[in-house]
Amino acid sequence: MYPTEEAVVPTRVIGLISGTSVDGIDAALVEIFGTELDLKIELLAGATYPYPAELRQRILAVGAGVAISMAELAEIDDAIAQVFAQAAQNIQIGHQPATLIGSHGQTVYHRPPADRRIGNKTTPHSPLGYSLQLGRGALIAHLTGITTVSNFRVADIAIGGHGAPLVPRVDAYLLSHPEEGRCIQNIGGIGNVAYIPPQHGHWLSKIRAWDTGPGNSLLDLAVEHLSAGAKTYDEDGNWAASGTPCDPLVKQWLNQDYFHLPPPKSTGRELFGVAYLHQCLEDAQAYQLNAADLLATLTELTATSIVHSYRTFLPEMPQRVLLCGGGSRNLYLKRRLELLLPSIPVLTTDEVGLSADFKEAIAFAVLAYWRHLGIPGNLPTATGAPQEVLLGEIHQSQYSVLRDEQ
Repeated sequence: MYPTEEAVVPTRVIGLISGTSVDGIDAALVEIFGTELDLKIELLAGATYPYPAELRQRILAVGAGVAISMAELAEIDDAIAQVFAQAAQNIQIGHQPATLIGSHGQTVYHRPPADRRIGNKTTPHSPLGYSLQLGRGALIAHLTGITTVSNFRVADIAIGGHGAPLVPRVDAYLLSHPEEGRCIQNIGGIGNVAYIPPQHGHWLSKIRAWDTGPGNSLLDLAVEHLSAGAKTYDEDGNWAASGTPCDPLVKQWLNQDYFHLPPPKSTGRELFGVAYLHQCLEDAQAYQLNAADLLATLTELTATSIVHSYRTFLPEMPQRVLLCGGGSRNLYLKRRLELLLPSIPVLTTDEVGLSADFKEAIAFAVLAYWRHLGIPGNLPTATGAPQEVLLGEIHQSQYSVLRDEQ
């Protein structure tokens, strides 16, 4: 069905992504073998390259809805592409060069499709979604001399999907189990889950995935606010661990419409961003919480929204939860999930052989590889799209063309 001759020989691919936390560029250099059920990857190198401070602040401002000119947007787009290209070059140092890059880019705006089930006041005339990732793939290809696949979300969105989450199909082939149902829970700026049933029958059609709500986004914003800019995140969750969650406040926040909207669904900083944090701070005044209590309560919102999502929308509870993303390193958050899921082991993907820190970057390397081979990358049960489609736009550098012709 698909051209697979090239899959016999391992392909060296770079995956690049910066999530909604805007911490920096996660880069993964991998060798990929096989195609789908026989898919295997070997992580050769992984690193996170922080954004220059000024660029990070500009990205956060755009993501928060600050008005800028088209000229400024173009400057940011170019700057992101340049640091992504530099990350791709750096991750290859000491290794044989890659032949392909999969770059997710930097999301600065995400608008889900208008949902007629509950009414979407923010997009009443937008039946299609929209998602903007900056960091031009064509420029990355030019600067690195490596064929680059980018703009992964647009094809799924164009046919009516959310364009998110896109990683579940990769999760299905790398993290499924013959007898065990698993939830693969990514905790980046936004949390997202992929429920992977045991591998028998029509198991692929039974996969479910969606954005669960806030991950680290509110926590990072709160830490920056409470520390007057001295800190950008709560290392290991130690600050939150010194406080006590306010349960009535968590229950109040869980009344937010998004948590009760059935999947498929997606969200971002447009909902769980600065304005949402300010509302949380205002709500918390009635309880006279100190900084540690506030962080503990926001952490509890992330943990509780994840578990609420499972109990409300899954066909059955998983037999195991595997965490990945930056939030998997938040030990306090992990403990809260363990307490809320007392009969279910909560591990990280590291413990089953796939890097928790770089799983998302690895996934976009795989999506680029699939695009190169002509294999669809989306999963309709995850994005809500009516069919499978090829994901990503291919940008071939002049250097790549010359190499192919030799």
